[in-house]
Amino acid sequence: MAARRPRVKKCPDCKGKGEITEAVRVGTRKGRATTDEQTALCTTCWGSGEATQ
Repeated sequence: MAARRPRVKKCPDCKGKGEITEAVRVGTRKGRATTDEQTALCTTCWGSGEATQ
């Protein structure tokens, strides 16, 4: 029988996806939020989706 892999906690920032979405802001000063979004690598877990501690 194969050994079970221990469960790891999900990253709280990206909820285990490894990516986060941010609203796109345009303009000077305050920056107006648009309806567009961009995805980026989660810097907390570096894209693994696992909590570090």
